[in-house]
Amino acid sequence: MPRERSTGRQLRLGSELRKLREAAGVSSTDAGRLLGTSQAQISNIEAARVGVSPERVRAMARNYHCTDQALVDALATMAAERHRGWWEEYRDALPTSLLDLAETEYHAAALRVTQCLTVPGLLQTPEHARAVFREFVPALKPHEVEYRVSHRIKRQQVLFRSDPTAYTAIIHEAALRMQFGGAETVKAQLAHLSAMSEHDNITIVVIPFDGTSFPISGHGVDYMYGPVAPLDTVQLDNGHGGDSIDSAAQLERYRLMLDRMEGTALGAEESRNLMHRISQAI
Repeated sequence: MPRERSTGRQLRLGSELRKLREAAGVSSTDAGRLLGTSQAQISNIEAARVGVSPERVRAMARNYHCTDQALVDALATMAAERHRGWWEEYRDALPTSLLDLAETEYHAAALRVTQCLTVPGLLQTPEHARAVFREFVPALKPHEVEYRVSHRIKRQQVLFRSDPTAYTAIIHEAALRMQFGGAETVKAQLAHLSAMSEHDNITIVVIPFDGTSFPISGHGVDYMYGPVAPLDTVQLDNGHGGDSIDSAAQLERYRLMLDRMEGTALGAEESRNLMHRISQAI
């Protein structure tokens, strides 16, 4: 049955099924025959134009000789999902990449992010977020700013639910010194960061100006860990929007980059002390 516009997670499921088929060297025509359906149906499943049941996902994995049971289980779980999350209320108001980011964060096993010029979105106060969005080029209309602020704050729910997501933020000192919104907004943001860093599931570390060199990505990086490594996702925060990456080679590249950046950062307590010193100097 045709579905509504596909979400990023549904598209990812179709993409992963296509990867399994291609890795097995099975054509879409043969895949349809093995599943007792048509080549067109296989193409529609892989493009997320139609839904697929968990049972069919497992049958397809068997047909493709996939022996990674953890991956198969994770894909079947994705296929079983029927509800749409809170982010869908923003579908006609915000770019699709922002909806996909919220959906992927919601389902992630853990999150690791880095920012060099702004505080990561899941750690921003509403006032800081509002000040950042007001600097967009071309300028956002007031109601567009408020949509984005609301969406950003709702994304933060993953850090406070009954089973909160483990979250690591690697922030450059430059981001802590940016004057978005003026002195009072900055001081409130720094106090918020310090308080957030006290939560058991949240780690915040800072790369100081006088630290050693580190690999610069040129943009924000959100690394979202899936239930199994092949289902990890990276979203790059570019000026034109977010770009999602899920190829194995690129995922490995960003894991190594984040490892190196985290290795040059201060420890959590030293990072809190630096935040306090910056706040006192404002």
